[in-house]
Amino acid sequence: QVQLVESGGGLVQPGGSLRLSCTASTLISNFENMGWYRQAPGKQRELVAALSRGGRTSKADSVQGRFTISRDNARNTLNLQMKSLKPEDTAIYYCHVESTTYWGQGTQVTVSS
Repeated sequence: QVQLVESGGGLVQPGGSLRLSCTASTLISNFENMGWYRQAPGKQRELVAALSRGGRTSKADSVQGRFTISRDNARNTLNLQMKSLKPEDTAIYYCHVESTTYWGQGTQVTVSS
């Protein structure tokens, strides 16, 4: 069973930055597509950003120009650099390996003054 452990969440003021990391218990180079999802209270879980093994990215329109997804295969880590954070970015952020049942436990991001 693959384990995914997210870290880096927290409380930040609007306009601030956070960097989320997701560390896998196995080689992430084995995975074709990985992504970050988020779920705000009362809303459905949504895709934030995804990254293929070949480097192709996709992002939600709401985070274009603000969030950057990257992989560090040497550390088996998927990262999400978030800047210019807005209150509407508040959610639990989850790491996911596409086309599998592998999800992390989530990390809370709260954007508030």
